[in-house]
Amino acid sequence: MEVIADLHIHSKYAMACSSQLTLENMDATAREKGIGIIGTGDFTHPRWLSEIKNSMEGDRGLYTLKGRAEGARFVLSSEVCTIFEDRSGKVRRIHHCILAPSIEVAEQVNMHLSRFGDLASDGRPVLNKITPAGLVEDLFRIDEGIFVFPAHLWTPWFGALGAFSGFNSIDEAYEDQAKHVHAYETGLSSDPPMNWRISGLDKYTLISGSDAHSLPKIGREAIILDMEGKEVNYKGLVGKIKGKELKLTVEFYPEEGKYHFDGHRNCGVSLTPEEAGKYGDMCPKCGKRLTIGVLHRVNALADREEGARPEGAVPYAHAIPLREVIAYVTKKSQTSAYVQNAYAKLIERFGSEMNILLKSSIEEISEVDKDLGKAIRLVREDRAKVIPGYDGVFGMIDIFNEVKEERGKNAQKRITEF
Repeated sequence: MEVIADLHIHSKYAMACSSQLTLENMDATAREKGIGIIGTGDFTHPRWLSEIKNSMEGDRGLYTLKGRAEGARFVLSSEVCTIFEDRSGKVRRIHHCILAPSIEVAEQVNMHLSRFGDLASDGRPVLNKITPAGLVEDLFRIDEGIFVFPAHLWTPWFGALGAFSGFNSIDEAYEDQAKHVHAYETGLSSDPPMNWRISGLDKYTLISGSDAHSLPKIGREAIILDMEGKEVNYKGLVGKIKGKELKLTVEFYPEEGKYHFDGHRNCGVSLTPEEAGKYGDMCPKCGKRLTIGVLHRVNALADREEGARPEGAVPYAHAIPLREVIAYVTKKSQTSAYVQNAYAKLIERFGSEMNILLKSSIEEISEVDKDLGKAIRLVREDRAKVIPGYDGVFGMIDIFNEVKEERGKNAQKRITEF
């Protein structure tokens, strides 16, 4: 049985996240997207964990809403930020994803982590004076079934290998506890071919997750696994990830991520790594330091040429969220009634968003809308154009190559579009 999983999302209790991120809405959205396993997000927030505990039922580490046995299965998930001083005395901030094998274990995790910060302040809490290694060691002592992996590995300030992280490898970031780290999340601004250029990452499983801040963004990145009925539990899920037994990862075009290129948002400056190098990585308008993007950082650490593919690498497929594609071909807003109605009709006809993006016949899609069929075909064939994002500005899709590119002029998207 094929199972699509999105393990990194957020709840209504996380800063800059939609109030519509309730368990009921997440369940309904997962089903229309075709997602079988979804993270709860933010279990470290006490009020959210209480809602989870009161609303869920299940065993073996996967839960459904009470009375909805046919609904999406939830796995206890959260993201935390550790703030600490490295060996040189510089303050570092690294984000980590945590999966817990049960509600009871999640409660123990919260009890322990509350020593390092106010868990009720944010669904993505800040933990003070605890290193990545310290976090993993403490969690593993609570329960060896807890699964920790670096969130959005390349994000400039908060990714374990981001340009400003201070680390050049997962081993450096997690020190002696790297032995308990088996996977990493690529983030929206990189894709597998970029990560395959770093041989030191070969031993880890590459994971993709949406990091959704609103319902429509759930599933924009995901993993696909083959799981037999007896394997559809927490242990089976984690075991598949550890064993690199993924069928496929679903990927954002990395250019659409908001940290792909180097840049300076305040000045409207967006640069390739080569262009940034000509300016000494300083903004040509104001002279301040550029935000070094993911492509630049990958290039700096790469020990393989572009196009390298390690043995046993999991296949991937690029995708652009369906509402974005509909909005593009109809030249209407993603949030317009027209796009919402068109989306609902497509889901009713083809079953789920993932079916439409990855599997459904282009001919059948074209029967509904010729331009939509053409757009989805170009996306599947990796021929869609995207004007790269930079310094917090999301990239702009231009599937039919209609826009005269003016890099640096992209408008920052609103919180609800994250």
